[in-house]
Amino acid sequence: MWPTSPGPHVVIVGGGIAGLAAAHALATDERGRAAGIACTLVEAEDRVGGKLRTEVVDGCLVECGPDSFLATKPWARDLCVALGFQDRLVGTRPGRGVYVAYRGRLRPLPDGLALGVPTRPSALVRVGLLSPGEALRAAADLVLPRRAATDDEPVGRLLRRRLGAAVVDRVAAPLLAGIYAGDADALSAQAAFPQLCQWERRHRSLILAGLAQQRRGATRQARPADRPAQEGDGGPPGAASVFLSLAGGMGELVAALLAALRGRVQVLRGVAVARIAPPAGRELAYTLHLDDGRVLRADGLVLTVPAFAAAGLLAPLSPAAAAALRQVPYASTAAVTLAYRRDAVAHPLDGHGFVVARDEPLAITACTWVSSKWPHRAPPELVLLRCYLGRAGADAIVGADDATLVDTARRDLRAVMGLDASPRLVHVVRWPRAMPQYLPGHLDRLAAIEAALAPLPRLALAGAGYRGVGVPDCIRQGQEAAARVLAALVPRPGTAPAPLTPTR
Repeated sequence: MWPTSPGPHVVIVGGGIAGLAAAHALATDERGRAAGIACTLVEAEDRVGGKLRTEVVDGCLVECGPDSFLATKPWARDLCVALGFQDRLVGTRPGRGVYVAYRGRLRPLPDGLALGVPTRPSALVRVGLLSPGEALRAAADLVLPRRAATDDEPVGRLLRRRLGAAVVDRVAAPLLAGIYAGDADALSAQAAFPQLCQWERRHRSLILAGLAQQRRGATRQARPADRPAQEGDGGPPGAASVFLSLAGGMGELVAALLAALRGRVQVLRGVAVARIAPPAGRELAYTLHLDDGRVLRADGLVLTVPAFAAAGLLAPLSPAAAAALRQVPYASTAAVTLAYRRDAVAHPLDGHGFVVARDEPLAITACTWVSSKWPHRAPPELVLLRCYLGRAGADAIVGADDATLVDTARRDLRAVMGLDASPRLVHVVRWPRAMPQYLPGHLDRLAAIEAALAPLPRLALAGAGYRGVGVPDCIRQGQEAAARVLAALVPRPGTAPAPLTPTR
């Protein structure tokens, strides 16, 4: 049985960003190093990084997964600083907004949105997204009472109740539900967008809460020390960006983590964990059987695979935890990236892209104007566009062949942008069962998983299926899972080891 080193051995199953963050946290922890902790990361695919993958195609930087992370959530930015390449951080080009495809036209979203909440509904009338009556309905949020019930309602219902259906269908749902590739009327408000629930509890009115949030943001930007980051060369010196990426794409973060783990963490690629045997008798270690015949001993175990994969591994150990994990559904998505000659595109591309209003007869859910959003993503004579397809309840299209996906994206770009030219570059990527859906009751399911795994010592779960789908949230969960396993293996003086469960 491998390894045979005398120190505790931690195995991380899953080499996405959560698993890499957990491995980095273990490898760099002084207490763990002093205790001689060894770490092995096991990834079923031939490459690590999960959805973080950047490819260079014909001189264009093509992201296969997320193209950025929120600067306001510190964990991704702090990890970049810890890895020593904060100089590679770049922000979005300043002064550019987002459009909404509605009634066959691209309509610019005005300033004044906070978490999909329009703080000035009348501005949406001017761009043709709301009628005067619909704007008045949205403004009624200013006088409506707060909700007395405490059950976990869908975020779509919360927003309809406060702002009316038109705001949800044309603004909030395309912006918010798109983060999860989900349906706003099915996503849990408490799990997916807890800020909105907090806003109603604290301020009663979402519009008033959004205005307060914007005032706090303006105050922070006025203090240089509080700025999350600076633009690279995509804007004037001192310009702050809400979203950050890396000069060479998000794949740079994966490469930097791998470099930092070299010589500290054993990384096994292209091999899967077939089954896990629980500790037996006086033995406190788990036994992992790999599909290539090898066997690993794990004194501590971190699972960062999707919830459905974790369910399969944990079924022999905890049927109740596995049953709850299987209740987290996943949606499939695809991305079609196209490059065109700039002189073939009539639209000025004076924004970061567009989202699609509900019930608009388009198959794509959004389109990022990559070369307008980020500096140095395409040669000057080309523009790079990335179209997204698939969402919860409508992801069958992801199973279509490449030609169908490309034709679909081009048809929709023709409908809303008048773009009829032939692309110079075509790139298609699919992500089957990649986007977890936080349905109402999600937090209760996590509590049930936690209770079911309580008898299993030194085991933690982390990843997008649990408490946040964004890159910073996955990094945070990986780091917290590593810290909890480490605390159980090497307790601080005066403390006792504790069973490990899904991170909060």
